[in-house]
Order: sequence, then structure tokens, then C-alpha cells
Amino acid sequence: MAEHVEVVVIGAGVVGLACARALARAGKEVIILERHNAIGTETSARNSEVIHAGIYYPAGSLKAKLCVEGRTALYAFCEQYGVTYRRCGKLIVATSEEQHAKLASIQQRAAANGVQELRELTQSEALALEPELQCHSALLSPSTGIIDSHGYMLALLGDAEQHGAMLALQSTVVSANLTGQGMTLEVEGEAAMTLQADLVVNSAGLSAPAVANLMEGFTPSLIPKPYLAKGNYFSLSGKSPFSRLIYPVPEAGGLGVHLTLDLGGQARFGPDVEWVEEIDYHVAPERCARFYGAIRHYWPGLSDDALQPAYSGIRPKIVGPGEPDADFMIQGPAVHGVRGLVNLFGIESPGLTSSLAIAEQVTRAFGILPSTI
Repeated sequence: MAEHVEVVVIGAGVVGLACARALARAGKEVIILERHNAIGTETSARNSEVIHAGIYYPAGSLKAKLCVEGRTALYAFCEQYGVTYRRCGKLIVATSEEQHAKLASIQQRAAANGVQELRELTQSEALALEPELQCHSALLSPSTGIIDSHGYMLALLGDAEQHGAMLALQSTVVSANLTGQGMTLEVEGEAAMTLQADLVVNSAGLSAPAVANLMEGFTPSLIPKPYLAKGNYFSLSGKSPFSRLIYPVPEAGGLGVHLTLDLGGQARFGPDVEWVEEIDYHVAPERCARFYGAIRHYWPGLSDDALQPAYSGIRPKIVGPGEPDADFMIQGPAVHGVRGLVNLFGIESPGLTSSLAIAEQVTRAFGILPSTI
């Protein structure tokens, strides 16, 4: 006998929790299904914890729009719910005259996305902020920050539960059937159950395409092929000489080896991207050899043997190597014609920054007016 529930959210990562919270605050009965034994153990636990400004994404894209909206909402959420964060700022550094010429286009793209506060710095101005830096010039992004991502997820879950949401850990969806009344889901785990849901949010991250393929009656051609892009990070032994994030001017293929900080001031460098077939978070120590040269373009003072393996994360890509980056895919009834279903595909960076704005989009896709934060 199926148990009826208004909303099922599949996946308790940062975006799934934000969606569950938004729907619970809108008065819906929500169950969150998470196959692991804790929240946020995959992409949400393995990222740089950066609150992005919204600088690099194509104008008009969902990534650009939701990053800017989400960043504003995220800072307000942190203040309201006591989540630890620091608006540390970021420097985008040009190390040559050729790279300097690219700063203007970066600033123009940022402005097109609604990021108006970037400021160009001369070499002396940049060095006044970060004396260890080597650069020709730089852009300062004052709205970039860092956050305690686990604390943020706990706050999202806590507020969702305050509004009646329930979390079911070690609960794996093994089959799903679209019906005229919604979706019937078979769930295995600690407490096997059959759920009849009016609304379903597929926020399974790395497994979102696989979950969609379980949905009997759903059009397979609407499910993107998944790709796994693994980013390896290395940490600096000892205290960081930098108080801001440092990003090189982007080159073809990504944002380069950049320096991020955690809330304790620990410096981390990455990513070193590799395409993988299986989920494997091991960081091979020998990979750090290629980092030194890239980092010394903007920090020549990096000493030998100063880097050690830190962590790796895997992005849920929906395009393969050599293809242009894909936008977020928030696939609702207006796209696939299935009432009561939203699939979230390719929710990679800036997913954490955009999470509250993504949740609002999902809520509106169901025809529900979202509440305020």
C-alpha cells in the first residue's frame, strides 16, 4: 500500500535541501530521500565553499542569473540563520600585458550579469592588498566570499524540518512510475516504503540522470548523458600569506589553478581537472607537480614541497570533454509535459551560491509562490 505525500525531494545535497525548505515553507508536506547515511556527502561536501559573485557565466544564462540572485539571498540567509561566512573578496590577476587586455572583457561580462562592483587595480594597488602577489594588474571582486557549507546545509535542513519536512537517510529510490496522480516511488533501505507523491524534485546530483532513467513513462531522449569531471585540490602547508581568493585570468578550458581559502585561513589550490568513468575521490600526490609552475605565475614565493593532497570533488557534467560548458538544466513540466516533476541536471558550480535561487525556480515551476527567506 502506497503512502501518500505531497512532495518528495530526491537528494539531500545543498540544492535538494534548499528545494525541500522552500516547498515546506510554502506549506507542502515534504519528504527528503537520501541514499547515504548523512546529508551532503557528495558534491556538496567536496567543493571550495566559495560564494561566487557571478562574473564569468554567459549573459542571460541561468548560471549568471541564479548566481547573482542566489548570492544576495545566501548572504542574507547566513545573517538571519547564523551561518558562518566571510566576505573576503577575490582578485582576478593579470600577470602580463596580454592578460591585462582581457580584464576589460571580464568586467564587461560581469556588468552584463549585474555584477557592477568590480574594480580594476594597478599593480601597486593590488600589491598593497596582497604583498606576496606578482601581477601586472587585477580586478577586485568585493562580493566574493566563503561559507561553512555544512553549517549552511544544517540550517537549511533545520528550517525545513521546522516547517514539517522529514528526512529519510539510507533511502534509495529503485523504481518510479508516472501516473495520472503523480509518481509512485519504490524506496529501499533502512525503511523500505512505497510513496505516492504529487510532486517530485529530482535533485540527485551526480545520479540525477540515473534517477530520471528509473522513471517509467518518462521520455528517455530528455535525459542528458552524464559525465564526471573530477577536480583535484592541494593545500598549502603552513599559514597562507593571502587574505583574499586569487584567480588567474581565465584561459581556454577553465579558470586555471586558483587559490581559495577556508574559514580557518587554510589555502587550497585547484582544480586539476580529469574526466573519469567512476566516482573515485583519491588524490594522487604526484599530480601536484604540475601545480607549482601555474601558481608561481602569480605567487613566485611558493616554496618547494609546500603542497599536499587536500581533497577532490566531482562535478555532475552534462557535456563531455572539449564541449562548451552547459547551463543549469531545470527541467520542469513546461519542458517535459509531466505534471508534478522537476529534474535538476548539471547543477555544478555555482550550485551552492545559486541554491536558494534554484529552489525558488523549482517552486515556481510547480506553480507555487515561494515564500521569503
